[in-house]
Amino acid sequence: MTGGDPPTGVPILGAETIVVGYSIWGPFVIQDLLQHVPSSTYVLITDTNLSNWYCSAFAAEFKEQISARGTEARLLQYDIPPGETSKSRATKAMIEDWMLSEERDPPCDTKTVMIALGGGVVGDMIGFVAATFKRGIRYVQVPTSLLAMVDSSIGGKTAIDTAAGKNLIGAFWQPQRIYIDLQFLNTLPAREFINGLAEVIKTAAIWDEKEFAALEASAETLMTAIQTPPSTSNDRLSGVKETLKRIVLGSVRVKAHVVSADEREGGLRNLLNFGHSIGHAYEGILTPQILHGECVAIGMVMEACLARHLGVLKEPAVSRLVKCLKVYELPVSHQDLVVQERSGGKKCSTKELMSIMGVDKKNDGRKKRIVLLSKIGQTFEKKASVVADQQIRIVLSSAIEVHPFASKSLEVVCTPPGSKSISNRALVLAALGQGQCRIKNLLHSDDTEVMLRALTDLQCATFSWEEEGEVLIVDGKQGYMRAATKDLYLGNAGTASRFLTTVATLATPGNARSSVLTGNQRMRARPIGPLVDALRANGASVHYMESEGSLPLRIEASNGLEGGEINLAATISSQYVSSILMCAPYAKKPVTLRLHGGKPISQPYIDMTTAMMAAFGIEVIKSSEEAHTYHIPQGQYQNPSEYHVESDASSATYPLAVAAITGTTCTVPNIGSESLQGDSRFAVDVLRPMGCTVKQSKTSTTVTGPRKGKLFSLPEVDMESMTDAFLTASILAAVAQGPDNNKTTRIVGIANQRVKECNRISAMRTELAKFNVTCRELDDGIEVDGTSIEDLSPPADGVVCYDDHRVAMSLAVLALAAPNPVMIREKECVGKTWPGWWDTLAQTFGVRLEGVDLEAEQNKESKILRKACQSLFIIGMRGAGKTSVGGCAADMLGWPFVDLDTQLEHETQSSIPELIKFGGWDEFRTLETSLLRTSMLKKPVEHVFACGGGIVETPEARSLLIQYQKSGGLVLFAHRDTEDIMTFLQQDKTRPAYVEDMRDVWLRREPWYRECSNYEYFSPRLQTVPLLGTSKDFRRLLESMTGQTEQLAQIQSKAHSYFISLTVPDVYEALGYLDEIVVGSDAVELRVDLLKNSKTGDEIPDLQFVGRQLQLLRQHTDLPIIFTVRTKSQGGKFPDDAHHESMALARLALRMGVEFLDVETWYPEKFIRAIAKSKGHTKIIASHHDPRGTLSWSNGSWVPYYNRALQHGDVVKLVGTAKRQQDNASLLDFKSWANSAHETPIIVINMGIDGQLSRIQNSFMTPVSHPALPFKAAPGQLSAAEITQALSLHGVIKPQSFYLFGKPISASRSPAMHNALFKATGLPHHYGLYETESVADVETVLTAPGCGGGSVTIPLKLNVRQIIDEISEDAKIIGAVNTVVVTSYPKNSNSAGLRLIGKNTDWQGMRLVIDNAGAQRESGKSALIIGSGGTARAGIYALHQMGYSPLYLMGRSPEKLQRVAESFPKSYQLRPLSSMLDATDIDSSLVVAIGTIPADKPIHAGLESMLRKLFQITAQASPQKRVLVEMAYKPSTTALMHMATKGGWNTIAGLEVLAAQGFFQFQAWTGITPLYRDVRAAVFGSER
Repeated sequence: MTGGDPPTGVPILGAETIVVGYSIWGPFVIQDLLQHVPSSTYVLITDTNLSNWYCSAFAAEFKEQISARGTEARLLQYDIPPGETSKSRATKAMIEDWMLSEERDPPCDTKTVMIALGGGVVGDMIGFVAATFKRGIRYVQVPTSLLAMVDSSIGGKTAIDTAAGKNLIGAFWQPQRIYIDLQFLNTLPAREFINGLAEVIKTAAIWDEKEFAALEASAETLMTAIQTPPSTSNDRLSGVKETLKRIVLGSVRVKAHVVSADEREGGLRNLLNFGHSIGHAYEGILTPQILHGECVAIGMVMEACLARHLGVLKEPAVSRLVKCLKVYELPVSHQDLVVQERSGGKKCSTKELMSIMGVDKKNDGRKKRIVLLSKIGQTFEKKASVVADQQIRIVLSSAIEVHPFASKSLEVVCTPPGSKSISNRALVLAALGQGQCRIKNLLHSDDTEVMLRALTDLQCATFSWEEEGEVLIVDGKQGYMRAATKDLYLGNAGTASRFLTTVATLATPGNARSSVLTGNQRMRARPIGPLVDALRANGASVHYMESEGSLPLRIEASNGLEGGEINLAATISSQYVSSILMCAPYAKKPVTLRLHGGKPISQPYIDMTTAMMAAFGIEVIKSSEEAHTYHIPQGQYQNPSEYHVESDASSATYPLAVAAITGTTCTVPNIGSESLQGDSRFAVDVLRPMGCTVKQSKTSTTVTGPRKGKLFSLPEVDMESMTDAFLTASILAAVAQGPDNNKTTRIVGIANQRVKECNRISAMRTELAKFNVTCRELDDGIEVDGTSIEDLSPPADGVVCYDDHRVAMSLAVLALAAPNPVMIREKECVGKTWPGWWDTLAQTFGVRLEGVDLEAEQNKESKILRKACQSLFIIGMRGAGKTSVGGCAADMLGWPFVDLDTQLEHETQSSIPELIKFGGWDEFRTLETSLLRTSMLKKPVEHVFACGGGIVETPEARSLLIQYQKSGGLVLFAHRDTEDIMTFLQQDKTRPAYVEDMRDVWLRREPWYRECSNYEYFSPRLQTVPLLGTSKDFRRLLESMTGQTEQLAQIQSKAHSYFISLTVPDVYEALGYLDEIVVGSDAVELRVDLLKNSKTGDEIPDLQFVGRQLQLLRQHTDLPIIFTVRTKSQGGKFPDDAHHESMALARLALRMGVEFLDVETWYPEKFIRAIAKSKGHTKIIASHHDPRGTLSWSNGSWVPYYNRALQHGDVVKLVGTAKRQQDNASLLDFKSWANSAHETPIIVINMGIDGQLSRIQNSFMTPVSHPALPFKAAPGQLSAAEITQALSLHGVIKPQSFYLFGKPISASRSPAMHNALFKATGLPHHYGLYETESVADVETVLTAPGCGGGSVTIPLKLNVRQIIDEISEDAKIIGAVNTVVVTSYPKNSNSAGLRLIGKNTDWQGMRLVIDNAGAQRESGKSALIIGSGGTARAGIYALHQMGYSPLYLMGRSPEKLQRVAESFPKSYQLRPLSSMLDATDIDSSLVVAIGTIPADKPIHAGLESMLRKLFQITAQASPQKRVLVEMAYKPSTTALMHMATKGGWNTIAGLEVLAAQGFFQFQAWTGITPLYRDVRAAVFGSER
């Protein structure tokens, strides 16, 4: 028996079969079993984790009691792998076969009793085994997880999962006993513990409001115990045993009561599925990475929001449920960061969710049934309610479609939520006050939740709810508080961040001596510097933990400010002023607060603060003698017994604007002329002048809009006193037109709106433009040109809200006036201030809404909204090539380029030396920083800026750059060899000379450059623009920075893909054979752990050496790079304990824009998250290697490693060790399961000789070696060619035939070329000749089984287009096809169709040989095409793509040349030459020519004359490299080549182009890039 309190019995179905207590597993359970569930055979089933902890002692005790009783009974035990994957048909069959086996001696019979020891997986499955074994045997449940204790173990539901869904095969089979031993929870991991609490919260939410309130009150105590690490030696539950037993018994009794009343789930039992209808759908997608309880928590929130949308549940109840789930650290949305990380960013499309919900057992046919709350502790019906799919989609979808307003007349009353500004102030004042305060109409939003949570963590008050969450009870502690022991995470709540910065200074030290304020990425970019400066000046100790001037902050607990005089800059945010005002009474001396810098921003909000302080007993005196000066006495706030929060006046502008824009009437009942809020003037000062009828009393406002489309524009309106309302005014201005034909509304006084949740001025300009509305940004405002409602043009791809609630609600109002529905993305962002906004539109205004499933549409180009890339700022020393780099970047990206030094000179009408001479360095730096800030604000997207070398010299400029790049902007540090820079600086006279040693300047600035940038580019030599413009490595860096690379998608599209693992100590050693070893590979892995710097010999290579290695590799291969630092425990050479060095290397890789970064998942979570957070567009390969073979693919032991890799990896890589061939079969089963569960691509292979088969079978990114490398990166590694040969032998890669079509072709060298390449790459294909002039013949051959494609030559290049299904863009422009690729597509489930793809590789071949010849490619260089046929057209296209302009055309027929020129776009700059007099500057500009005329007959006399004249002119011109490409194959030296050579030209024979175009043909057919020298060797044979 147990010590302490005896176990408690709970009746179910008429018998007391549930037993709840502590430490009952063991003697008590054995005695009870033997007495009440007697049997000769007990079968204990558990998982391998629990077996080690709990089974051996139980078995020993069982044996002892059997012996003492003299009873004959045996205890058998069977262990299964842990995890949801065991809840399957396969595991059930294994258990049954084991129980029936003769080895049991005797086998189990009908009297056998099964004991299910474990969580829900074990209980559900063993119950189903018991229900079906021998047509049903007895079993008992011993749940070990909280989830199983309060839910799955009770009620007799048993089931297994299938591919179609969870729990779809099972039975009702009641256990004989349920032993709930709460002591099991002592060793339960915290996440599993919290997972079970979701069911506890669910039960209280549907049944018992008092128990729900008790859960809210117990949260801190329970979570403290839960978060204590689990242990068998330490009882972490000692302080919460009574509480824990109470809540478990509460849930157990409710479920037992419901099951007893409705065992087979006919109605009442449905209530227990609150949160499950939608939660199970999420679980179907997110399992096993997201646990059942976590999915149910998300489901509860969604189903509560659905009830709110249907009008049966009030917002405070939803908010209360959300708060309770959050305080127990349960997710409330699948978009929660923790869910995204754990699930690997898995998408949950509404379509997929609805599909899974469609097979819910509660459904009534096609009708979905969902449990709806009516309040906390009560459901809308005593069963699940039928809900229409349309309503469910609205709640589940990430976007919403707002239909045009349809009602002709409408009069409504709309009460917006409480004011965010007043709510946050009331919370602070009441928390700092003395006594109890009942706050009514408090805003339930993300912002106030953040504030409540932070004030709770600071222990400055206690909070509780009454009246279904509509009244908040605050018990203030008179300003007493403790420093927070955990970081105060504020999300994007700007008000909370500013208020709490000062509040935290009032704390006294406790378990912590300081408090940390932090937030999301956007919050960490918002300014807080002026407030911190003022606090520091008054004795507060506040430290910036990252960027100067913004969160996160560490604030020392100092028991209040010193007091006295405080000076504050108040021109950025009035919240700085309010923050100090509210805390000033608790300073050590009375405070005089002086605001400097001019007129304070948003004065009404300062007035609001002082008025509220008066309501709480502190009178602030505004000085009558000094402007903007306040005197605050010492004292304590005295809490009023009740405080009523006004509705939010900014939010009230939206329903009033609905009336204005639709011509209807709306009354807001608690915003009037006596409101504390400046925005209350919106109706009077904005809507009335726009033509609305406005009636405003002291406490209410009614607006009636004019006839639809008849709003007036406003010449100018100053909204400085109501800046947040400018968005509402802007959307009304979009459809307003003045009586005097003036359509422009000018809104000013809103400069602070650039630094809100987003740059709101820019956001409105951008989004209104999508409606065909023109706006212009002003320094402190915006101009909007109104248009007629009929001319509004809703964007097909919808509008973006920038995660800003006010943008979303404003655009929703405009959507009502649009002629067609408008899709609004990020609909959930309204939760910041008005979570029920969409419900209000539907319920109050009758607006039709539709959910839009963006996740399901993400692969449809029509639905993709390509987010504009943020602008690029380039920093670095003067002389590092910033202007050159910037100019090239602008050309490559197609963005405007701005040199900020040049821009500054233009704006000031002074040179840089003059600015410094007359204003000094400080003034220059101020101007420089101001221009930087302006550029970031006014040109935030798709611009390239080159900054001055000293931009990093001031803290303010550094802060701007750091904040910019941390919020997703691009800052590139450009540098080159230090000696080159020093030489340049000594020679450059365009800027003032340095007043200190240049090297000292460099050493000081270098760490700042790195701190301020998120990318870097190193050029080992000074490069001019033309050279840099052709730099492939720089282009690839830009593509990586801007996300323009699709490397992963391209690799995924291939049937088989590989990456070569470099095993060299220095990349330089591999350059001689690099092009050979990468053949067949799709990426190159740089094994950093194998690199050795010969100069230092250190075990860990230094960053500079690795950076040069990476740059060298990128300059010599076009393949994407995988950056890998493999540790010793994972089979590599890098020290396991060198975390800091590994992190530094990873950051270097990200800064240099590698395409892939291998991250080992055994590293600490903090390490991995830091990398994932800063990865930009680099794809992470999350890897785990098991070189010692301790894990098995067949028993689930790999699942935790897979789940962890999914959290952060764009690609998952798991590498085991095969000990036998069967391990490869088990690996395939694991891979099949993983691919069915998640879309994240996965590499799964085994090491060792026995594992080679797994490498052959792995089709995605298989790591390979090559005989030329020093050694293999892992045992059992094969080459790409070896794997291809093996796949061919196994019939996976099937032989294909390729042909050359045309006539005459008998002398073609294409068969020799392509067959040699097939052999070299291990492919079983064959290339032959098919001589024909008939397109019909070509079609017959291409569509025959086994044909992979073909080459097309004369006379078929033009006519073959008629049989082609899809022609590439280049072939369309050229008008000819020389390459056909045969692809298949799924026609139906049983057959595939063929598709012929036409391409042109002639132009690619021309471009390649011209580049290989070293032809000049720079601005101002022209080219010539000789001839006017199909090959000439390919030449034109090639030369245009290479940037040559103009392009001269020369041929025998001027008319034909003119027709060719007219058939191309004008941008090609084609200039037909009828004589050499037509060519200007050709002597100096012409550097490339392509000859496409026949070589087997004399050149036309007129053409020959022109050519001779041309070559004479160029021979006499200044010497420069000129290249002629001859397209004719025979003779080897043509007449044209002979003339060109005499004129000093380099000539390229036609066979070179044949080889080059064949190179690209082979790529098109196979996806393999061959070795170019192999191509040439096959073409030229013995000739070379």
